[in-house]
Amino acid sequence: MTPSITASKDTPTRGYSATKEQLQTRLSRIEGQVRGIQRMVEDDRYCIDVITQISAVQAALDKVALGLIDDHARHCIIGGKEDEQSDRTTELMGAVGRLMRRS
Repeated sequence: MTPSITASKDTPTRGYSATKEQLQTRLSRIEGQVRGIQRMVEDDRYCIDVITQISAVQAALDKVALGLIDDHARHCIIGGKEDEQSDRTTELMGAVGRLMRRS
């Protein structure tokens, strides 16, 4: 396996480094959706409409999380150091478990 290329000696590359700009754009969009929900509450909008928007934000965050899980599996586990794969897999499964418990 080849070592990870780093931006600097102190900052390792991450699984999402190649798509960081897309990830940041998506998170900014989600941030805007959350602000929109806040405005809906301020404007006393219908409860079901607010809940619908909350559900949309949760789905968008889930999509981001699944993308990060995929990136982590490919970059940090499959493409990572062989002696770290077991620990990284355990770590990943813990994160997946926490994500699923939210539901």
